[in-house]
Amino acid sequence: MDFTIPVLNNLDQGDTLAVKHPTYKVGVRRKAREVNIGGIKVGGNAPISVQTMTKTKTSDVEGTVRQIRQAADAGCDIIRVTVNDREAAEAIAEIVKQSPIPVVADIHFNHIFALKSIEANVAKVRLNPGNIGSKDRIRQVLTAAKERSIPIRIGVNSGSLEEDILEKHGYPTAEALFESAMRHVGICEEFGFNDVIISVKSTDVRLMIEAYRLVAERTDIPLHLGVTEAGPTKVGTIKSAVGIGTLLAEGIGDTIRVSLTDDPVKEIEVGKEILRSLSLASRNIELIACPTCGRLEVDLFGIMAQLEAKLEGIKKPVKIAVLGCVVNGPGEASEADIGIAAGKGVAILYRKGEVIKRVKESEIVQTILEEVEKFQPEQ
Repeated sequence: MDFTIPVLNNLDQGDTLAVKHPTYKVGVRRKAREVNIGGIKVGGNAPISVQTMTKTKTSDVEGTVRQIRQAADAGCDIIRVTVNDREAAEAIAEIVKQSPIPVVADIHFNHIFALKSIEANVAKVRLNPGNIGSKDRIRQVLTAAKERSIPIRIGVNSGSLEEDILEKHGYPTAEALFESAMRHVGICEEFGFNDVIISVKSTDVRLMIEAYRLVAERTDIPLHLGVTEAGPTKVGTIKSAVGIGTLLAEGIGDTIRVSLTDDPVKEIEVGKEILRSLSLASRNIELIACPTCGRLEVDLFGIMAQLEAKLEGIKKPVKIAVLGCVVNGPGEASEADIGIAAGKGVAILYRKGEVIKRVKESEIVQTILEEVEKFQPEQ
Protein backbone atom coordinates (compact mmCIF):
# COMPACT_ATOMS: atom_id res chain seq x y z
CA MET A 1 0.00 0.00 0.00
CA ASP A 2 1.35 3.43 -0.92
CA PHE A 3 0.32 6.56 0.86
CA THR A 4 1.67 10.11 1.00
CA ILE A 5 2.59 12.50 3.75
CA PRO A 6 3.39 16.21 3.60
CA VAL A 7 7.11 17.01 3.66
CA LEU A 8 8.13 20.36 5.07
CA ASN A 9 11.82 20.44 4.26
CA ASN A 10 13.52 20.62 0.84
CA LEU A 11 10.27 20.50 -1.11
CA ASP A 12 8.02 23.22 -2.47
CA GLN A 13 4.76 23.83 -0.66
CA GLY A 14 2.20 21.22 -1.63
CA ASP A 15 4.75 18.58 -2.66
CA THR A 16 4.47 15.11 -1.17
CA LEU A 17 6.71 12.11 -0.65
CA ALA A 18 5.57 8.53 -1.28
CA VAL A 19 6.22 6.19 1.64
CA LYS A 20 6.11 2.40 1.50
CA HIS A 21 4.08 0.56 4.14
CA PRO A 22 3.73 -3.23 4.66
CA THR A 23 0.73 -4.63 2.80
CA TYR A 24 -1.32 -6.21 5.57
CA LYS A 25 -5.02 -6.44 4.80
CA VAL A 26 -6.83 -5.28 7.89
CA GLY A 27 -9.81 -7.45 8.66
CA VAL A 28 -8.89 -10.28 6.28
CA ARG A 29 -8.10 -13.29 8.42
CA ARG A 30 -5.16 -15.50 7.57
CA LYS A 31 -6.23 -19.03 6.69
CA ALA A 32 -4.54 -21.48 9.06
CA ARG A 33 -4.96 -25.23 9.25
CA GLU A 34 -7.38 -26.35 11.96
CA VAL A 35 -6.32 -27.98 15.23
CA ASN A 36 -8.70 -29.49 17.78
CA ILE A 37 -7.91 -28.84 21.44
CA GLY A 38 -10.27 -30.90 23.54
CA GLY A 39 -13.26 -29.91 21.43
CA ILE A 40 -12.16 -26.28 20.99
CA LYS A 41 -11.15 -25.70 17.39
CA VAL A 42 -8.20 -23.40 16.73
CA GLY A 43 -7.41 -22.10 13.26
CA GLY A 44 -9.52 -22.51 10.14
CA ASN A 45 -12.72 -20.50 10.52
CA ALA A 46 -13.00 -21.12 14.26
CA PRO A 47 -13.55 -18.16 16.59
CA ILE A 48 -10.42 -16.85 18.28
CA SER A 49 -10.19 -18.53 21.67
CA VAL A 50 -8.90 -16.97 24.89
CA GLN A 51 -6.52 -18.81 27.19
CA THR A 52 -4.91 -18.30 30.57
CA MET A 53 -2.68 -20.28 32.92
CA THR A 54 -3.24 -21.38 36.49
CA LYS A 55 -1.00 -19.77 39.10
CA THR A 56 -1.47 -22.32 41.86
CA LYS A 57 0.81 -25.21 42.72
CA THR A 58 -0.44 -27.95 40.41
CA SER A 59 -0.10 -30.48 43.23
CA ASP A 60 -2.89 -28.55 44.97
CA VAL A 61 -5.69 -30.16 43.00
CA GLU A 62 -8.52 -28.45 44.85
CA GLY A 63 -6.97 -24.99 44.54
CA THR A 64 -6.04 -25.51 40.90
CA VAL A 65 -9.50 -26.74 39.92
CA ARG A 66 -11.06 -23.81 41.79
CA GLN A 67 -8.94 -21.39 39.77
CA ILE A 68 -9.83 -23.18 36.54
CA ARG A 69 -13.53 -22.89 37.33
CA GLN A 70 -13.16 -19.18 38.08
CA ALA A 71 -11.39 -18.66 34.76
CA ALA A 72 -14.06 -20.66 32.94
CA ASP A 73 -16.80 -18.56 34.51
CA ALA A 74 -14.97 -15.46 33.24
CA GLY A 75 -15.05 -16.82 29.68
CA CYS A 76 -11.82 -18.80 29.42
CA ASP A 77 -11.83 -21.33 26.57
CA ILE A 78 -8.59 -23.24 27.23
CA ILE A 79 -6.37 -23.29 30.34
CA ARG A 80 -2.73 -24.23 30.76
CA VAL A 81 -1.33 -25.94 33.85
CA THR A 82 2.35 -26.37 34.64
CA VAL A 83 3.59 -29.92 35.05
CA ASN A 84 6.98 -29.16 36.49
CA ASP A 85 7.59 -31.87 39.09
CA ARG A 86 6.57 -35.38 40.11
CA GLU A 87 3.74 -34.15 42.34
CA ALA A 88 2.28 -32.08 39.50
CA ALA A 89 2.54 -35.05 37.13
CA GLU A 90 0.61 -37.17 39.62
CA ALA A 91 -2.07 -34.51 40.07
CA ILE A 92 -2.75 -33.66 36.41
CA ALA A 93 -5.08 -36.62 35.76
CA GLU A 94 -7.50 -35.59 38.50
CA ILE A 95 -7.35 -31.95 37.38
CA VAL A 96 -8.27 -32.98 33.82
CA LYS A 97 -11.21 -35.02 35.13
CA GLN A 98 -12.60 -32.10 37.14
CA SER A 99 -11.90 -29.27 34.70
CA PRO A 100 -14.90 -27.81 32.82
CA ILE A 101 -12.61 -26.64 29.98
CA PRO A 102 -9.71 -28.22 28.03
CA VAL A 103 -6.45 -28.44 29.99
CA VAL A 104 -3.03 -27.90 28.42
CA ALA A 105 0.03 -29.40 30.12
CA ASP A 106 3.00 -27.04 30.20
CA ILE A 107 6.19 -29.12 29.91
CA HIS A 108 9.82 -28.08 29.84
CA PHE A 109 12.63 -30.59 29.17
CA ASN A 110 11.11 -33.63 30.95
CA HIS A 111 9.66 -36.23 28.58
CA ILE A 112 8.33 -38.37 31.45
CA PHE A 113 6.10 -35.51 32.59
CA ALA A 114 4.91 -35.14 28.99
CA LEU A 115 4.04 -38.85 28.81
CA LYS A 116 2.25 -38.70 32.17
CA SER A 117 0.20 -35.74 30.94
CA ILE A 118 -0.70 -37.49 27.70
CA GLU A 119 -1.79 -40.55 29.71
CA ALA A 120 -3.96 -38.18 31.77
CA ASN A 121 -5.66 -37.18 28.50
CA VAL A 122 -4.78 -33.49 28.52
CA ALA A 123 -6.15 -31.57 25.55
CA LYS A 124 -2.77 -30.27 24.40
CA VAL A 125 0.87 -30.30 25.43
CA ARG A 126 3.01 -27.18 25.39
CA LEU A 127 6.41 -28.64 24.55
CA ASN A 128 9.44 -27.87 22.42
CA PRO A 129 10.42 -31.38 21.25
CA GLY A 130 14.04 -30.44 20.61
CA ASN A 131 14.46 -29.73 24.33
CA ILE A 132 13.56 -33.15 25.75
CA GLY A 133 16.68 -35.07 24.82
CA SER A 134 17.32 -38.05 22.57
CA LYS A 135 15.41 -39.03 19.45
CA ASP A 136 13.99 -41.98 21.32
CA ARG A 137 12.44 -39.66 23.94
CA ILE A 138 11.04 -37.41 21.22
CA ARG A 139 9.61 -40.44 19.42
CA GLN A 140 7.93 -41.69 22.60
CA VAL A 141 6.21 -38.35 23.25
CA LEU A 142 5.14 -37.66 19.67
CA THR A 143 3.91 -41.21 19.15
CA ALA A 144 1.84 -41.09 22.34
CA ALA A 145 0.40 -37.69 21.43
CA LYS A 146 -0.44 -38.80 17.89
CA GLU A 147 -2.19 -41.97 19.11
CA ARG A 148 -4.50 -39.85 21.27
CA SER A 149 -4.87 -36.97 18.77
CA ILE A 150 -3.33 -34.56 21.26
CA PRO A 151 -1.76 -31.50 19.57
CA ILE A 152 1.45 -29.81 20.66
CA ARG A 153 2.15 -26.11 20.98
CA ILE A 154 5.69 -25.18 20.13
CA GLY A 155 6.42 -22.16 22.28
CA VAL A 156 9.45 -20.05 21.37
CA ASN A 157 10.52 -17.21 23.63
CA SER A 158 13.06 -14.49 22.85
CA GLY A 159 14.53 -14.96 26.32
CA SER A 160 15.36 -18.64 25.86
CA LEU A 161 16.56 -19.09 22.30
CA GLU A 162 18.99 -21.90 21.53
CA GLU A 163 22.63 -20.88 21.88
CA ASP A 164 23.55 -21.63 18.27
CA ILE A 165 20.64 -19.60 16.91
CA LEU A 166 21.44 -16.73 19.24
CA GLU A 167 25.09 -16.84 18.20
CA LYS A 168 24.12 -16.88 14.52
CA HIS A 169 21.83 -13.85 14.74
CA GLY A 170 23.74 -11.98 17.45
CA TYR A 171 20.66 -11.22 19.53
CA PRO A 172 16.95 -12.12 19.50
CA THR A 173 15.45 -11.14 16.15
CA ALA A 174 12.25 -12.05 14.34
CA GLU A 175 14.23 -14.35 12.05
CA ALA A 176 15.84 -16.01 15.07
CA LEU A 177 12.45 -16.69 16.66
CA PHE A 178 11.14 -18.01 13.35
CA GLU A 179 14.17 -20.26 12.89
CA SER A 180 13.82 -21.69 16.38
CA ALA A 181 10.12 -22.41 15.90
CA MET A 182 10.67 -24.08 12.55
CA ARG A 183 13.48 -26.21 13.98
CA HIS A 184 10.99 -27.76 16.40
CA VAL A 185 8.32 -28.03 13.69
CA GLY A 186 10.88 -29.88 11.57
CA ILE A 187 11.54 -32.35 14.38
CA CYS A 188 7.80 -33.04 14.63
CA GLU A 189 7.51 -33.50 10.88
CA GLU A 190 10.46 -35.91 10.92
CA PHE A 191 8.33 -38.20 13.08
CA GLY A 192 5.18 -37.64 11.02
CA PHE A 193 3.59 -35.34 13.57
CA ASN A 194 1.83 -32.29 12.10
CA ASP A 195 -0.77 -31.41 14.72
CA VAL A 196 1.03 -28.32 15.99
CA ILE A 197 0.45 -24.71 17.00
CA ILE A 198 3.19 -22.10 17.22
CA SER A 199 3.88 -19.16 19.50
CA VAL A 200 6.85 -16.81 19.09
CA LYS A 201 6.63 -14.57 22.13
CA SER A 202 8.76 -11.74 23.42
CA THR A 203 8.55 -9.02 26.04
CA ASP A 204 9.46 -6.64 23.21
CA VAL A 205 6.17 -5.84 21.50
CA ARG A 206 7.66 -4.83 18.15
CA LEU A 207 9.81 -7.97 18.02
CA MET A 208 6.84 -10.14 18.85
CA ILE A 209 4.78 -8.55 16.07
CA GLU A 210 7.54 -8.98 13.50
CA ALA A 211 8.13 -12.62 14.46
CA TYR A 212 4.45 -13.58 14.21
CA ARG A 213 4.23 -11.85 10.83
CA LEU A 214 7.06 -14.03 9.56
CA VAL A 215 5.44 -17.25 10.72
CA ALA A 216 2.08 -16.13 9.35
CA GLU A 217 3.59 -15.31 5.97
CA ARG A 218 5.61 -18.51 5.59
CA THR A 219 3.38 -21.21 7.10
CA ASP A 220 -0.26 -22.18 7.56
CA ILE A 221 0.29 -23.30 11.16
CA PRO A 222 -2.20 -21.90 13.72
CA LEU A 223 -0.76 -19.18 15.93
CA HIS A 224 -1.08 -18.68 19.68
CA LEU A 225 -0.54 -14.94 20.28
CA GLY A 226 0.96 -13.36 23.36
CA VAL A 227 3.40 -10.83 24.75
CA THR A 228 5.35 -12.91 27.23
CA GLU A 229 5.85 -11.69 30.78
CA ALA A 230 3.93 -8.53 29.93
CA GLY A 231 4.14 -7.35 33.54
CA PRO A 232 1.82 -5.74 36.09
CA THR A 233 -1.80 -5.27 35.12
CA LYS A 234 -1.66 -1.70 33.80
CA VAL A 235 1.51 -1.99 31.71
CA GLY A 236 0.84 -5.61 30.74
CA THR A 237 -2.64 -4.77 29.52
CA ILE A 238 -1.32 -1.98 27.31
CA LYS A 239 1.53 -4.06 25.88
CA SER A 240 -0.78 -7.01 25.23
CA ALA A 241 -3.45 -4.85 23.63
CA VAL A 242 -0.91 -3.25 21.31
CA GLY A 243 0.89 -6.48 20.35
CA ILE A 244 -2.02 -8.88 20.17
CA GLY A 245 -4.41 -6.24 18.84
CA THR A 246 -2.09 -5.22 16.01
CA LEU A 247 -1.77 -8.79 14.79
CA LEU A 248 -5.46 -9.59 15.13
CA ALA A 249 -6.32 -6.45 13.17
CA GLU A 250 -4.10 -7.79 10.39
CA GLY A 251 -5.92 -11.13 10.43
CA ILE A 252 -3.08 -12.94 12.21
CA GLY A 253 -3.77 -15.14 15.23
CA ASP A 254 -6.03 -18.03 16.19
CA THR A 255 -5.89 -18.13 19.99
CA ILE A 256 -4.55 -15.62 22.53
CA ARG A 257 -3.22 -15.38 26.06
CA VAL A 258 -2.66 -12.14 27.96
CA SER A 259 0.20 -12.66 30.44
CA LEU A 260 -0.22 -10.49 33.53
CA THR A 261 1.22 -10.50 37.01
CA ASP A 262 -2.34 -10.85 38.23
CA ASP A 263 -5.21 -13.28 38.69
CA PRO A 264 -6.04 -15.50 35.67
CA VAL A 265 -9.53 -13.98 35.61
CA LYS A 266 -7.99 -10.58 34.91
CA GLU A 267 -6.06 -12.08 31.99
CA ILE A 268 -9.31 -13.42 30.55
CA GLU A 269 -11.10 -10.10 31.01
CA VAL A 270 -8.36 -8.24 29.13
CA GLY A 271 -8.18 -10.88 26.41
CA LYS A 272 -11.94 -10.79 25.88
CA GLU A 273 -11.90 -7.01 25.69
CA ILE A 274 -9.15 -7.06 23.05
CA LEU A 275 -11.35 -9.33 20.93
CA ARG A 276 -14.44 -7.19 21.51
CA SER A 277 -12.61 -4.01 20.57
CA LEU A 278 -11.95 -5.55 17.14
CA SER A 279 -15.47 -7.02 16.84
CA LEU A 280 -13.99 -10.51 17.09
CA ALA A 281 -16.20 -11.43 20.04
CA SER A 282 -19.68 -10.37 21.05
CA ARG A 283 -19.91 -7.86 23.85
CA ASN A 284 -21.92 -7.98 26.98
CA ILE A 285 -22.39 -4.53 28.45
CA GLU A 286 -20.26 -1.89 26.71
CA LEU A 287 -20.04 1.37 28.61
CA ILE A 288 -18.95 4.46 26.69
CA ALA A 289 -18.31 7.80 28.37
CA CYS A 290 -16.58 11.04 27.43
CA PRO A 291 -13.15 11.70 28.96
CA THR A 292 -14.62 14.88 30.54
CA CYS A 293 -13.38 18.45 30.36
CA GLY A 294 -14.34 21.88 31.63
CA ARG A 295 -17.68 21.63 29.78
CA LEU A 296 -18.85 18.84 32.09
CA GLU A 297 -22.05 19.78 33.91
CA VAL A 298 -23.03 16.53 35.66
CA ASP A 299 -21.29 14.16 38.07
CA LEU A 300 -20.16 11.79 35.33
CA PHE A 301 -17.58 10.08 37.54
CA GLY A 302 -20.22 9.18 40.10
CA ILE A 303 -22.73 8.09 37.45
CA MET A 304 -20.26 5.78 35.73
CA ALA A 305 -19.07 4.28 39.03
CA GLN A 306 -22.66 3.40 39.92
CA LEU A 307 -23.35 1.95 36.48
CA GLU A 308 -20.22 -0.21 36.51
CA ALA A 309 -21.19 -1.64 39.89
CA LYS A 310 -24.88 -2.22 39.11
CA LEU A 311 -24.33 -3.64 35.61
CA GLU A 312 -21.57 -6.05 36.57
CA GLY A 313 -22.44 -9.60 35.57
CA ILE A 314 -25.28 -8.64 33.22
CA LYS A 315 -24.77 -10.47 29.93
CA LYS A 316 -26.57 -8.50 27.27
CA PRO A 317 -24.90 -7.19 24.10
CA VAL A 318 -25.93 -3.61 24.73
CA LYS A 319 -23.93 -0.45 24.08
CA ILE A 320 -24.52 2.35 26.58
CA ALA A 321 -23.14 5.85 26.03
CA VAL A 322 -23.17 8.50 28.73
CA LEU A 323 -21.92 11.90 27.61
CA GLY A 324 -21.53 14.86 29.90
CA CYS A 325 -21.93 17.94 27.71
CA VAL A 326 -23.97 19.33 24.82
CA VAL A 327 -21.11 19.54 22.27
CA ASN A 328 -20.51 15.88 21.34
CA GLY A 329 -23.13 14.37 23.59
CA PRO A 330 -26.25 14.27 21.38
CA GLY A 331 -24.47 12.79 18.35
CA GLU A 332 -22.54 10.12 20.24
CA ALA A 333 -25.42 9.21 22.55
CA SER A 334 -27.71 8.69 19.55
CA GLU A 335 -25.29 6.13 18.07
CA ALA A 336 -25.58 3.78 21.06
CA ASP A 337 -28.32 1.31 21.94
CA ILE A 338 -28.99 3.39 25.04
CA GLY A 339 -27.63 6.93 25.19
CA ILE A 340 -27.56 9.81 27.60
CA ALA A 341 -26.59 13.36 26.60
CA ALA A 342 -26.42 15.41 29.75
CA GLY A 343 -26.50 19.14 30.31
CA LYS A 344 -26.81 21.18 33.44
CA GLY A 345 -28.76 18.98 35.84
CA VAL A 346 -30.78 17.29 33.08
CA ALA A 347 -30.25 14.78 30.28
CA ILE A 348 -31.84 13.46 27.11
CA LEU A 349 -32.39 9.71 26.87
CA TYR A 350 -31.86 8.12 23.45
CA ARG A 351 -32.92 4.62 22.45
CA LYS A 352 -31.29 3.45 19.20
CA GLY A 353 -30.98 7.01 17.97
CA GLU A 354 -34.44 8.18 18.91
CA VAL A 355 -35.08 10.80 21.58
CA ILE A 356 -37.23 9.19 24.27
CA LYS A 357 -37.49 11.69 27.12
CA ARG A 358 -35.77 14.16 29.40
CA VAL A 359 -34.58 12.95 32.80
CA LYS A 360 -33.10 14.63 35.84
CA GLU A 361 -29.45 14.04 36.69
CA SER A 362 -30.51 12.12 39.79
CA GLU A 363 -32.58 9.78 37.59
CA ILE A 364 -29.91 8.91 35.01
CA VAL A 365 -28.60 5.71 36.62
CA GLN A 366 -32.04 4.25 37.37
CA THR A 367 -33.30 5.19 33.89
CA ILE A 368 -30.40 3.37 32.23
CA LEU A 369 -30.91 0.29 34.41
CA GLU A 370 -34.57 0.18 33.39
CA GLU A 371 -33.64 0.53 29.72
CA VAL A 372 -31.11 -2.30 30.00
CA GLU A 373 -33.74 -4.55 31.54
CA LYS A 374 -36.13 -3.83 28.64
CA PHE A 375 -33.44 -4.06 25.94
CA GLN A 376 -33.87 -6.83 23.38
CA PRO A 377 -30.90 -7.46 21.06
CA GLU A 378 -31.60 -7.78 17.36
CA GLN A 379 -31.78 -11.36 16.15
